[in-house]
Formats: sequence, C-alpha cells, structure tokens
Amino acid sequence: MMMGTEMLRGIRPQTTAGSRNAFVTLVTNADYAMGAVALARSIRLTGSPADIVVLFTGGVEASALQPLEALGCRLVEVDHLPLSHAFNLRHGRGNLHANAPFTKGRKPSFHSPLDNFCKLRLWQLIDYATCVFIDADAIVLKNIDKLFDYPEFSAAPNVYESLADFHRLNSGVFVAKPSLATFGAMLKQLDEPDVFWRRTDQTFLETFFPDWHGLPVFMNMLQYVWFNLPELWDWKEIGVLHYQYEKPWEADHPKAALLKPLIDLWQAYHSGVGVPDIATLANPVPAAAA
Repeated sequence: MMMGTEMLRGIRPQTTAGSRNAFVTLVTNADYAMGAVALARSIRLTGSPADIVVLFTGGVEASALQPLEALGCRLVEVDHLPLSHAFNLRHGRGNLHANAPFTKGRKPSFHSPLDNFCKLRLWQLIDYATCVFIDADAIVLKNIDKLFDYPEFSAAPNVYESLADFHRLNSGVFVAKPSLATFGAMLKQLDEPDVFWRRTDQTFLETFFPDWHGLPVFMNMLQYVWFNLPELWDWKEIGVLHYQYEKPWEADHPKAALLKPLIDLWQAYHSGVGVPDIATLANPVPAAAA
C-alpha cells in the first residue's frame, strides 16, 4: 500500500484551502463543467463560507474551467485512480451498461462510468476536516452548512420511484472526512480480483460504509420524484435538487416536457438571471388531485 506523500499522488491543487470545510464536486468534461457553474453559483447564493472545490480530470479544457474560477472555486486537477486493466475493462461504458443496464432513465452520451471513481480522491483532500460532495448535475436551494456536522459516512437514500428505495444510498450527495488511511483502504477494496461494482462509486461506497448514516431525502432530492412521487416534493424543504439521468442543459431530452419547471430553474442558476424565491414555487400536483 502507498504511504506518506505517495498517497497524495494523483491530485494537483492549484491554490490553497481557505476554510476547514468544503463543498466538493467532480468535473470530467465540458458538460459537467457547465453543470458545476450552476452548482457553484447556487452555493454562493446561500452565503456559505465553505470552500467550493472542483476536482477536474484531463478531459476538461481550460476554457470550460474559467467560469468556475470566476466564481471563486478552488480547482484541483485529478488523475484517474490507479486501477488494474481488468477493472477498467469491466467498468468501461460498454461493458458496464451491458451488464447493469439502466431501465428507468437515459444516461447521456457524455457519461463515462470510470470517471465516477474519481470521486474517491475527495479523501485525499486532507487540508479539510469535512467535505460535502455534490454531483455537478445538482443545485443547492438553501444553506446546507449543517451537513458539515454530520458523521462520515452520511448520504441520502436513492428515492426516485418508490419509498422501497430507502434502503439504497445515492452518492450524488454525501458527507466525508478526508483521510489518507481511508483512501488507501478504499483502493485496496475497490480493485479486488473480479469485483464488479454495478453502479460504480455508488455501489462501492454502500459496501465500504455498510452502516452509512441516512440524510433526509430533501438533501438529495432526485428530479424523478417530481412526477413519480409528487406528494413527497416540498420546495420549502429541499436543500439539494439533483438532476439524475437526463441533464437540464440537454436540448429536448426525453423527459424535458415533464421536468420543464426544474429545467427552467437550473437555467436561471446557470445564467444567474431570474433566480426565483424558492419558497414561492408551486409544488407538483399529485395525479389523484389533478
């Protein structure tokens, strides 16, 4: 196992930390950089003093990162994890989606499953006491700094179709304590012979932290709740809105008509123009009441 400074390989911060806590996201291409702009602006609007850290891979052009720098984000370049060739083959887009197909929504063409594992480099950010990871396809609707007081490992359930999903976590939002010892243990368990993580980092984290602490569903409200479980939706309670599957910046995606109010909201945060008072937004109407 790597030790000491070797455990810090694969990450290259461009600036120093400005806080003991950080919101962290991952950007692997221009599309997710676009998403991260909306996310960073949404966090800034909550008045949080925490750093906003953007982990980015070599697949991101410097021009796509400039808006994030302008928003005061701390940029940290990261390499893909040092995983075996066999692991990478099993978890490549074609093999993974063939062996663990998505049937409830459409993954966009720019989604690359192997990129997901770069999230684990968060545990190398040891200049922070606590990090709250948020996927770049999400926005924060109110101050959620209380999450920095939650234990490792905390995550919200993967609820988007039925309440039966409460037993599974969704790794789009989680609370973690950076530690090189934890990172080393993760690398060892991640690449065991013939292992297959059906939902990449999500399945791995659920296995690595079997006693994960549940966050309220409102801390990672998945967009499909809007039409699948409208009675669960309450704008006044939602801390993080997560655009799982189809992305709000995609033109005419299959769920665009159903999700138009959510797409319009994301567009406002991305542009910084016309961001509404969330408390004034109308909740979806359950089918029985429509």
